[in-house]
Amino acid sequence: MLEIGTKAPDFELPDQNGVIHKLSDYRGKKVILYFYPKDNTPGCTKQACGFSERKPLFTDKNVVILGVSKDSIASHKRFEEKFGLAFTLLADPERKVIEAYDVWKEKMNYGKVSMGVVRTTYLINEEGIIIKGNDKVKAADDPEKMLQEVSE
Repeated sequence: MLEIGTKAPDFELPDQNGVIHKLSDYRGKKVILYFYPKDNTPGCTKQACGFSERKPLFTDKNVVILGVSKDSIASHKRFEEKFGLAFTLLADPERKVIEAYDVWKEKMNYGKVSMGVVRTTYLINEEGIIIKGNDKVKAADDPEKMLQEVSE
């Protein structure tokens, strides 16, 4: 996980509509940058729907939500449409950003070791500095927890 107080690595990734987003596009706003393992899985769906439901509350606080996984643009589009997601999903199939943010790790699942995305949420301030980071994210609780963080 990247250290609190360090500059968040800039990136360029396509969203669910193929539009390119750069972190630097969001200077002047806080950014919740969250990494999740896979579209349409139970935990990832709970987390995404939680952020989507609270989006107006985040917008009121000048906060942008960006979800990142290694799924394709097409997968993100299906995920967005199926659940009516109201925020940006970024596709990183080459894992460039996933690795830059140090969330590609060895994981233990049902006794089997494999590499994958560790569910991680970063809060980046208006100047592009990481001010919070959590790599022990509980998917269902993360959106409300992040809302409390930006409300303090």
